[in-house]
Amino acid sequence: MEELPHILVVDDDRRLRDLLQRYLFENGFRVTTAGDATDARQKMTAFAFDLLVVDVMMPGETGLQLTQSLRTHTSVPIMMLTALSESDDRIAGLEHGADDYLVKPFEPRELLLRIQTILRRAPAAIEPTGEIAFGTCRFDPATSDLIRNGQRIRLTESEARLLGVLARRPGATVPRGLLAAEMGLDAGGRAVDVQMTRLRRKIEPDPRNPRHLQTVRGVGYMLTTG
Repeated sequence: MEELPHILVVDDDRRLRDLLQRYLFENGFRVTTAGDATDARQKMTAFAFDLLVVDVMMPGETGLQLTQSLRTHTSVPIMMLTALSESDDRIAGLEHGADDYLVKPFEPRELLLRIQTILRRAPAAIEPTGEIAFGTCRFDPATSDLIRNGQRIRLTESEARLLGVLARRPGATVPRGLLAAEMGLDAGGRAVDVQMTRLRRKIEPDPRNPRHLQTVRGVGYMLTTG
């Protein structure tokens, strides 16, 4: 779990906080919630977050004020939520340091896609590791080179990204939502599964009974090196 992107949701609406916490968790994120700016500041002293989702209209310190204050000492990406749809309000959010702006009510899937886009633009938290070996294959995450039985195997860009994410976490389950985010795919569709099927054909002796690219039912995938 500690390898998953960690999101802080700041909103005084408990129902919305709980909904977003559950939805984002199901799509491959660690999620912490806060009911106001003071609570958010306390959480930020205890955890390092990859992205903040902040409501504009909160009692006490508003989301705009919190964002402007945070920008004096942190570059953590911030997505603002608001019921205000006027262009001046959106501009104000961006001027205060927000990375993106979403108007309520919104579809959770749109929020997810926007979060994935922001995180793709952010510096990668996990740097490429050295070459990894599994079965008759060797893969270098830094160059995306895959060698099987001494022969170079051509990978598409999506296949290389998928294998690269798994190779940086050998033996760990990587949620489908996180794979989709790092590959730039829709977490709600089957695009990750399609790429996995294609990748197995290039790696596994028996793609229908994979040894190294394992499915973790209901969660995601895992690369095993044993």
